[in-house]
Amino acid sequence: MGNREEGIVHPSSTSAKLDNSAEQKATRREPNSAPCQLSGHSRPEERYDLPHEYQNLDEVQEHSPIEPSDVPRPQGYLEDSRSDTAQSDRSRSRQHHAPIPHQEEVPSKSSSNSDTAKRTSTARPKRVSRLATELYTISYLIFFSILGTLARLGLQALTFYPGAPVATGVLWANVAGSFILGFLAEDRKLFGSKDGARSPSTAPIPLAQFHRDREDNPSLEASKQSQTAGKKTIPLYIGLSTGFCGSLTSFSSFIRDAFLALANTLPTAISHTAISSSTISPTSNIVHRNGGYSFMAVLAVIITTVALSISALIVGAQLAIAAEPYTPSITYLFARRIVDRATVILAWGSWLGAILMAIWPPDRTPTQNPPKPEHWRGAAIFALVFAPLGCLLRFYVSILLNPKIKSFPLGTFAVNMLGTALEGMFWDLQHSSSGASSVVGCQVLQGMMDGFCGAATTVSTWVGELNGLRRRHAWVYGGVSVGVGVGIMVGVMGGVLWGKGWDMSVCIR
Repeated sequence: MGNREEGIVHPSSTSAKLDNSAEQKATRREPNSAPCQLSGHSRPEERYDLPHEYQNLDEVQEHSPIEPSDVPRPQGYLEDSRSDTAQSDRSRSRQHHAPIPHQEEVPSKSSSNSDTAKRTSTARPKRVSRLATELYTISYLIFFSILGTLARLGLQALTFYPGAPVATGVLWANVAGSFILGFLAEDRKLFGSKDGARSPSTAPIPLAQFHRDREDNPSLEASKQSQTAGKKTIPLYIGLSTGFCGSLTSFSSFIRDAFLALANTLPTAISHTAISSSTISPTSNIVHRNGGYSFMAVLAVIITTVALSISALIVGAQLAIAAEPYTPSITYLFARRIVDRATVILAWGSWLGAILMAIWPPDRTPTQNPPKPEHWRGAAIFALVFAPLGCLLRFYVSILLNPKIKSFPLGTFAVNMLGTALEGMFWDLQHSSSGASSVVGCQVLQGMMDGFCGAATTVSTWVGELNGLRRRHAWVYGGVSVGVGVGIMVGVMGGVLWGKGWDMSVCIR
């Protein structure tokens, strides 16, 4: 065990070695080996000018979901990556403002090779402007938050059927989002191509070979880190991991179902025919049970959700290793020049379209008699209007608060607790006679729960953090998150339920 620990490469030292080796290789490179060649011509490398604060997103950290937690990790823990954030920001800031030195020309026997070397040595890396990078990132978050919310609502509808063995419909959405995040975190090929013409010297090490041989060859860890250094700076990756996976999963709905199980009001497909879990029978019709059964019910919801979500995260990472030979690569230039620009139009157009459809429903006319019942706006449209707001709130709060305590992701914890409290408040208003008395008002509250609270809170990032933290810190973080969340629901929802009771929701789904 001691020899194995001696071979471990620390992330900070690895980065320094990679920088030095990259500089040495640049000075020794032959004239006819210019990087980033397409069709025999060299082009300056394009890079995103990503804000340094984006490093605080836990979805873009480099730790692997399948690293064991009981042995020293070559890639480090989540706490280690946060401890170097301030130093990395300062060094990157100095590099960003410092002029790029010209490399010396390498003498060559051929004049054509000399011209190629001159063009290569004088080419400066092209940077996408900071404003454009932030616009692309926000557009991806908006677009994928809408898709993630739609996927979550669809999975809830599909998995709530008569005789369903699991009564919490959001469970499978949490499992799916964690699975996709695990795949994205471990994958080294999907975002690994700069120009689509990767040379053998720059081809990534197969993940299966890496996990098999890294104990005998610790330098493989440095190669893997160099392969993943650019992935976390791509707005498309941030949109998929933070936007789609974060919005597909919902911590507030998970804690809400845990409280409903504790209070013996969790809807089941046998006794409640409505697809939405917001429509429940009056409390007078509930068959009362012993308090011990309620304790077992809340434990079942918590253990099932946490265990399956963490397992899905690891299985997703394992699938990334197995599917690597068949995984296509998204070329950098294609994503930069086509996908980024198209997403700006799709994202803002989709959000504006959802707002307009919520204001002016296209399925009815003002003179229609009798009026068509309100149905589909409450099922999805209102949720799509509020989902981008919740996703952007989670994104910026994570950037601001996650680095405050390196062993406790404060940003994710804050948005999960805030979303849980708001979910309880909206539920009380929806099931109170003094709250939402109209169908539209009730559906707006449902949209706030499904859209804003669902996208602002996340299970995929939460289980990824649990898997990345040291064991003791992970138990503290996970226990506090669940305990405080359930406590908030007991205070917010329990006060109304056990005080005056809930009324039947007036929403028509």
